[in-house]
Amino acid sequence: MKDSPAKVIGLDVGTSRLVAARKDGADFKYESQLNAFVNLPFSKVTENVLRSEKIPFAVAGKEITVFGNEAARFAELLNVEVRRPMTRGVLNPEEPESLAQIRRVVTALLDEDSTGRKVCYSIPAPPSGCEENLTYHEASLRQMLTDMGCETQSINEGMAVIYSELQDTNFTGVGVSCGGGLCNVALAYMSVPVLSFCTPKGGDFVDSSAASVTGELANRIRMVKETGFHFNGHYPDKVQQVLSVYYDEMILSIIQGLRDAFEGTRSVPRIPRPIPLVLSGGSCTPPGFKERFGKLLEGSTLPVQFSEIRVAADPLTSTARGALVAGMAE
Repeated sequence: MKDSPAKVIGLDVGTSRLVAARKDGADFKYESQLNAFVNLPFSKVTENVLRSEKIPFAVAGKEITVFGNEAARFAELLNVEVRRPMTRGVLNPEEPESLAQIRRVVTALLDEDSTGRKVCYSIPAPPSGCEENLTYHEASLRQMLTDMGCETQSINEGMAVIYSELQDTNFTGVGVSCGGGLCNVALAYMSVPVLSFCTPKGGDFVDSSAASVTGELANRIRMVKETGFHFNGHYPDKVQQVLSVYYDEMILSIIQGLRDAFEGTRSVPRIPRPIPLVLSGGSCTPPGFKERFGKLLEGSTLPVQFSEIRVAADPLTSTARGALVAGMAE
């Protein structure tokens, strides 16, 4: 028997952001929180203000930890970088409280008793040479959710994009999730996974690389990227020009990854017609990204032809929606 849609949650566990998807009647509903935190000196006044403003926080000794969406604003005010529970798509080994911080954000997203709920959560494709990190990451998330009383199911992030966006082609095509830590890519034929991989050059790579060249904080670069950057060939300042350079490098790494994956896979099916490629994730949201991706893809020799390149209806929620679709189908 399938689970009631109301009892299933799709969870995008991203390096930059966590997104929860639910089905409410015929509608999908989403909630998201930044996957980051910042520590403030403890004061009773600060604690009371945060509580009155309903800003998620936790108190530990002489520190207040603000996590989720407000972490970036406090980091900007203090001129510091936010701290990240995850890096390159998996738990951050340099952050001892990484899993505890993620649990706090997930608890805020569920916003109610999670006992008896089914959570289908996204995981990246295995990074080359770091498969053991993914094994630990997936097992830790599964144990965390189990301890919260949830039934769990994991799904490859690229496949989640396909489940979310390619129902019109019977889930045949390529799904690309341009996330913060990684870019995940999957190919499916009639919903059957054929290949998947990830590249390490995601949004964080763009931010940190641009920060190193411009001397700005990566957090500030991210805010510029999300609010004012666009691809048009005419950039008003150095930050935007540098962002365009590293965005190109990110896109080219995806294209090279596609080429390498096809060359290294003997079982790629002969697909008789061109298939769609769909882009999702926060890093594909700047205006003109789809056109830039298509231009850089031109001339690439691949054993498949693409009927179109499209951007997900909502790139920020696509993975969570696909995880929900997968969870409801089981």
